Amino acid sequence: MSLLFFIHLAVRRAVAAAYFRKGSPNAVQAAMRWDPANPEYYDALGTLMHLYADRGNSDEIVRLYQNATRLGPHDAQFWADLGAGYDWAGRSNDALDAFQHARSLFPNSPEINWRLANFYVRAGKTTQALRSLRMVLQEDSTAGRRVFTLATNATRDRNALLKMLPPQPAVFFDYLNFLIERDDIAGAEEVWARVLQLDLPFDLRGVFPYLDALIQHAELRQLSNVWSALAQRFPAQVQRPAHSSNLVTNGGFESDILNGGLDWRVLPTEGTVVSLDSVGVFEGVRALRIIFDGSHNVDYGHVFQYVPVQAKTPYRFSGHMRLQGITTDSGLRFQVRDAYNMDNIFVASENLVGTSGWLEQHAEFTTLPDTRLLLLRVVRPASTKLDNQIAGTVWIDDVRLAPE
Repeated sequence: MSLLFFIHLAVRRAVAAAYFRKGSPNAVQAAMRWDPANPEYYDALGTLMHLYADRGNSDEIVRLYQNATRLGPHDAQFWADLGAGYDWAGRSNDALDAFQHARSLFPNSPEINWRLANFYVRAGKTTQALRSLRMVLQEDSTAGRRVFTLATNATRDRNALLKMLPPQPAVFFDYLNFLIERDDIAGAEEVWARVLQLDLPFDLRGVFPYLDALIQHAELRQLSNVWSALAQRFPAQVQRPAHSSNLVTNGGFESDILNGGLDWRVLPTEGTVVSLDSVGVFEGVRALRIIFDGSHNVDYGHVFQYVPVQAKTPYRFSGHMRLQGITTDSGLRFQVRDAYNMDNIFVASENLVGTSGWLEQHAEFTTLPDTRLLLLRVVRPASTKLDNQIAGTVWIDDVRLAPE
């Protein structure tokens, strides 16, 4: 008899499971009839009715969730769903009790804390909401954007938002980038200050979006401060310019190119290959090499660096180039211009083509009253001739910019 009973029970459960897999409200109701002791079915039907809202009233949805918690009292998800049902029915106190009971069963659950945080925000309980959101950030590395959006909609208190962040570098930089996308540079500055204050470990390149935002918004004092802080944190990677002799970072290419911040940047483009070369350098042990493969009429300006300067100040620029087989009438040259007013070109060096040894290009200029940031580039304007596809190699070394 016992064997027959268990066979009968197993058959009923199997039939119920088959109905449940169909996923429709009618199928879930059929599953409940075959296996009325399974709390998952009550919870699922309550969720379906809650989702479509036209298959039952709020009291019926609450009753289904209550049955789920009665049959599965230790399942945090059932209690969270019951809280949502109470909330939808306008029973706020019962909703809070259910949500808090769910969290007591599963304190670190990012989903339950997320649902509780949303309830707190709707109830105007900002402090409790931020506390729950902190747990979401701590446990779910993918939750940053939705958490930050909810939190900033709930409060404009920057200090409270900073306290919400767990001391995890990834979270801080996700929030930093979130603020950058919203053009909240003042908020981003506070996040960066907290990163330094907490002495959080981070990857150097993770700061580059912030540096780009500072350049875009012309926050040049903060740009220099951040770059100096990076030079102290990463002395082997970030070369701080010697202000008395050369404002160009890594002007001799002795260090690896960081491709961001106030170091050199190299943008890939078809028809060119850029690398560091140790053969035949001008001074030191390395120079920059650009190879043109002869397949494109390249309008080139893809090696560049931003250089902060003072207004109304005389400067002297110099740089060295060596060429091998540079074709077409349009060759390589240095260009220095205002980063914010591209019409203000201060240096446009000699057009170099063919083959040569090391040639120094130099110029003197004075910045304008509104000049604060220069863009130093290696350029090659596109040729207008019929035979215009550039080939050959150029080496660059010992690039300098200093006040007179």
